[in-house]
Amino acid sequence: MVSVVEEGQQQQHHYLQQLESSSPYSLFVLAIRSPQTKEKYLQRFGYFLDFVKIGIGRSFEERCNILGELAKNDPKWITNCIFNYLQLLKNRVEAKEIKASTLRNNIKPIKLFCEQMDIELTWKRLTRGMPKERKYASDRAPKLEEIIRITQYPDRRIKPIIYTMVSSGIHIGAWDYLRWKDIFPKR
Repeated sequence: MVSVVEEGQQQQHHYLQQLESSSPYSLFVLAIRSPQTKEKYLQRFGYFLDFVKIGIGRSFEERCNILGELAKNDPKWITNCIFNYLQLLKNRVEAKEIKASTLRNNIKPIKLFCEQMDIELTWKRLTRGMPKERKYASDRAPKLEEIIRITQYPDRRIKPIIYTMVSSGIHIGAWDYLRWKDIFPKR
């Protein structure tokens, strides 16, 4: 008779075997929860695949699988590829073509791919010289005079929009996500 502990260990061993036999692409995609994140990660990881010239002309899935095999066989090679890619991105930041936060966002899918493939890299060493991103917005609250001047605009639809934005603190981009169910009458 098999004990509960042994049965659990067998299930865990079976699960780990399935993970090891999974393709690099499926392991990578499995780790991404949000559809929006998945879309961005695949796009940014595609830029990296283009940079290292892996499987040009093949499907994205095939390219990921090829990279996974090459990286598993030669971790030094993938480290050099990532370092060169980061150097290219750093040069683009210095040339003001992209922001430092974009550079960091381009690193995230590569890091996730390597983690999912159990490729041990020293990320601290790789990213040490990267420019720091600004973690705050460069906007400010409007002054009273500015609010008054904007609300004097002749289109009467502007006033409720401006007052809602000022009183709630939402930004212009939040209107796309605001729904009637989000609004509660004051009691």
